Amino acid sequence: MEYEGQICRPPMERASYMLPVAVGCSYNACTFCTLFKHLRYRELSREQIEAEMQRVHQAGGDPKTVFLGDGNAFGLDTEHLLWILERIHYYFPGCTAVNMDATVTNISQKDDKALQRLYDAGVRNLYLGIESGLDDVLAFMKKDHTIAQAYEQIARMQAAGMIFDAHMMTGIAGKGRGLENAEAIAEFFNRTNPHKVINFSIFHQKRAPLYQDIEAGRYVPADEQENLLEERRFIQCIEVPDMVYDGFHDVIEQRFRGTFPKDKQRLLQQVDKAIAYWQTQPSCLTIFR
Repeated sequence: MEYEGQICRPPMERASYMLPVAVGCSYNACTFCTLFKHLRYRELSREQIEAEMQRVHQAGGDPKTVFLGDGNAFGLDTEHLLWILERIHYYFPGCTAVNMDATVTNISQKDDKALQRLYDAGVRNLYLGIESGLDDVLAFMKKDHTIAQAYEQIARMQAAGMIFDAHMMTGIAGKGRGLENAEAIAEFFNRTNPHKVINFSIFHQKRAPLYQDIEAGRYVPADEQENLLEERRFIQCIEVPDMVYDGFHDVIEQRFRGTFPKDKQRLLQQVDKAIAYWQTQPSCLTIFR
């Protein structure tokens, strides 16, 4: 199958077989995001999905992990997801985990019985775009959840046995609020225990709706120096055992990876080294076209 749109999956899923089940994101309203703005959301047919699995099976493929694309595959109807999972295990008997992106709302739309059925059928990891620990920031960015709702829905999916992996964004709270955001989202993760956290330092594209807020003065971006200070505070505050962390920046060439708590001091030393260097450089804030 020729993949339509922009391939997007968490870095921890780079070794997984990515099976397209939809095109675009059914929510597609986050103001900072441009990944799916050019796409009309639609679900792929059963015939298309099964033909892709047949192609990989006939080529000798038997992936251990399957990642369902696109933007929020967990939003698919439960019965349709169960059919996909049954077909995955038919064609790939060695598969031990099926993972996908989700929104907090996607989880809320499935009752406890549905969540348990999906776990029993092989769903293991859901990647959630938490982004910020501050409700006013989430509302401004038009995320589909509040922090209270995220707590509630994550508890429900965890009760069914699923693992929660998270996206966050340093810089998302804007200039002057980095440390506040770092402490808030660290507290959230300390209470919810994600398995993995991917930190994308926010980058600003002229095609994103957020750019209109920047031009109008409603949102003032933080520079990468402040983002590094925010990341340092986040690392300092995290107390989640065995949490895998991957933090990277699109504007500056910095990436910090490790597992808590064993790599915490090393990560802090690496971030301190980066802070010391970038504090000697001009303020770094790039708007991408």
